[in-house]
Amino acid sequence: MMMQQDMQQILFTQEQVAARVREMAAQISQDYAGKTPLVVGILRGSFIFMADLVRAMEVPLTLDFMVASSYGAGTVSSGKVKISLDLQEDIAGRDVLLVEDILDTGNTLSKLVAELKSRRPASLKLCVLLDKPERRTKPIEADYVGFTIPDAFVVGCGLDYNQLYRQLPYIGILKPSVYEHP
Repeated sequence: MMMQQDMQQILFTQEQVAARVREMAAQISQDYAGKTPLVVGILRGSFIFMADLVRAMEVPLTLDFMVASSYGAGTVSSGKVKISLDLQEDIAGRDVLLVEDILDTGNTLSKLVAELKSRRPASLKLCVLLDKPERRTKPIEADYVGFTIPDAFVVGCGLDYNQLYRQLPYIGILKPSVYEHP
């Protein structure tokens, strides 16, 4: 597959990712039975995961998006979170499921969760495809986790390096030579 030569290792195959997303969707559907959650994706990284997740969910739902980041073009969180696109819907009284590609340091998601809680949703849960607990600097945990991963720079299934590799259907560890400049 294109760009596979840039991978140090494939952590999770396309089949493993698809199976885990279906399992998560089944659990979320069970947890939201009788409700119509607002599923909020954090762009850009979550869009592929979120699309697969909501297609597999078996409850009525609505969608919205936010753009927030603390990375820029680097491989390490800057610690400064910028919200450049906010929700279009009022979430007061709504059951909100926040969907993100990866929970790393927790800087971005801590800020977003605090911001969304201040808007008085009926409930707010966090769903991530990947959790990297070794890097956590903020006390935040996801309610739904696809995979727990080691402290490595990963791409695929929406995760990128400098806007590349998002389209890969698997999760891979990028070779350091790709992002380390002499």
